[in-house]
Amino acid sequence: MTGRTFGVLSPFVGGDYYGAIIAGANRAAVAGGDRLLALQTLDPGSYTADRSGLPDYRRPVAWARLAGLIVLAGAVHEAYARSAREAGLPVVTVGHQMTGCSAVLADNTSGTFAAVSHLIGHGHQRIAFVGHLDHSDVRERHKGYLSALSGHGLTASPELLLDCGDNHESGGEMAADRLAGAGMPATAVVCGTDRNAVGLVRRLGELGRTIPDGVAVVGFDDIADAMYMRPSLSTVLQPSDDIGAAAIALLAELTGNPGGPRVVRRVPTEFVRRDSCGCPPTGLPVTEDLTRYLFGQVNHLQQTLDIQHLLGVELLGAHDRDPRELRWLVRTTAFAGCLGLWRDSVLPSLDTELRIEGEYPAGHDLVGTVMPVSEFPPPQLFSLADAAAGEAVFVVPIRSATRDWGMLAAVGHIQESTPPGSEMMNHSGAMLAAALDRGAMVTALREQEQQLRDAALHDPLTGLPNRVLLADRMSQAGLRAARQSGHRFAVLLLDLNGFKAVNDSLGHAAGDVLLIEVARRLTGLLRESDTVARLGGDEFVVLLDGLPAEGAERLVRDTIAARLTEPYVIDGGRVTVGVSIGVALSDETGGGADALLREADAAMYRAKVASRAGSSSGSAHPSTR
Repeated sequence: MTGRTFGVLSPFVGGDYYGAIIAGANRAAVAGGDRLLALQTLDPGSYTADRSGLPDYRRPVAWARLAGLIVLAGAVHEAYARSAREAGLPVVTVGHQMTGCSAVLADNTSGTFAAVSHLIGHGHQRIAFVGHLDHSDVRERHKGYLSALSGHGLTASPELLLDCGDNHESGGEMAADRLAGAGMPATAVVCGTDRNAVGLVRRLGELGRTIPDGVAVVGFDDIADAMYMRPSLSTVLQPSDDIGAAAIALLAELTGNPGGPRVVRRVPTEFVRRDSCGCPPTGLPVTEDLTRYLFGQVNHLQQTLDIQHLLGVELLGAHDRDPRELRWLVRTTAFAGCLGLWRDSVLPSLDTELRIEGEYPAGHDLVGTVMPVSEFPPPQLFSLADAAAGEAVFVVPIRSATRDWGMLAAVGHIQESTPPGSEMMNHSGAMLAAALDRGAMVTALREQEQQLRDAALHDPLTGLPNRVLLADRMSQAGLRAARQSGHRFAVLLLDLNGFKAVNDSLGHAAGDVLLIEVARRLTGLLRESDTVARLGGDEFVVLLDGLPAEGAERLVRDTIAARLTEPYVIDGGRVTVGVSIGVALSDETGGGADALLREADAAMYRAKVASRAGSSSGSAHPSTR
């Protein structure tokens, strides 16, 4: 048991193409005493690899834990593989080639050569090729098509080459429309993938063309759907198990000989004859084992639908459970997981740190730990995966259109029969990213709502309650006084004497500083049950809710007057102002809040007149000492 960990970089970590290769690689790794880590490079929720383009995947995920990397077609830019090699990781590409990397390729040309030769044997000479030529695999299949035509003395016609734009049913449907629109110049069609062929056959049937009498069709990949189509699809089998095993074997050799020469190995493909090429129908190979397998697939489909429904409810439903805790993983086929979120927003090419925010099941004490992304996922997850039973550790980026959150790792079964992109990790990652986005949006809206509420109820300069909030506090005080015998409260209205002189001599900015300091001093003098409000300008109100003794309001008034007339330091100079204070008591005024404020205002005016007549009148003396 060598105990090495090999990483597989793939656009998706499941499906009847990517998942099948990963499963084959896993079986070969287990046989050699090693294990596999499957890394999805596309953002979760991506629909197809073709339409999503080459992923912007840069971070060195798990590099510190890996002995080498397998890179499937369309997973990463060549620069990523080059950086991995420079870091000492051997790299083997599958289904494509990168500069300096050893590669494992399906022998696409020989399989397609055999398929075209078979069609020529049926008498076809006008044979079209349909495929997405951006993919190196499909270009090689086209090369085999050309070689077969040439080998049988036929010339390829430009009108019979149709680049369909993707490797899926939609590309085949588009090719069928083009062929029909051109008057069906071909009697047979070779497709770059089975899914292209499925779409082509379906659309031709809608257009009234019969298969194979009207048009013979051959695909490539031998997906599960091929056998059960009507007519069943002739195709080319590329053995995913053998391809994955060859990649693991080559990677194992490179880890023992890192300086060795670049190696390219090809895995043979095989033409599979069925009905769509024009051969006599063979019927379905119905056996007990096959029936049990199909029943299992139906159950798996139902389970997948249930999981998707439950995940939607769990992650996007109206509840307060934090998706970071990963308790929702119990709804999926995964049985363990770990969520790491980025600690900061540094450049994505760096070995950024992740903070573990959730683990499932709990018990490993991972939450709160911090690790660079090169050490993610934690080693505890690998001990939970039974690789011999087809289980692996998967990692998917948690990224939405608006934010890159981090990485989700989970332990589960390799899914190798679903269409690419429909597997649990891609779906779960997309739902989690949406849940985190929604949580952030809700938090932001609540903060904005609180800010708006604060702005509506508070003075923007001092942060003190404004007239609206003061009225509410006075109303509450009045209700308490009505319910509780002996409950009394007082309102003190304050006006600064000499504030205008400060504004005129030192400027409005200095006046604002003075008002802020006055608010701070007032707040520091009073109880939590009291309220200090600013009505505007240099007018403040103090609500003393609950007077402890007779005359308490006068003591507070005198304390405020003494504190507010102490010098202020503004712009390096000393400033003093006076203050006039009017007091109104709840048991002396029969009206409500407005009546109390009017009484306090009248008392303040009397105090101001008295202060002007006596020596106690406050004055402003701005200076720069």
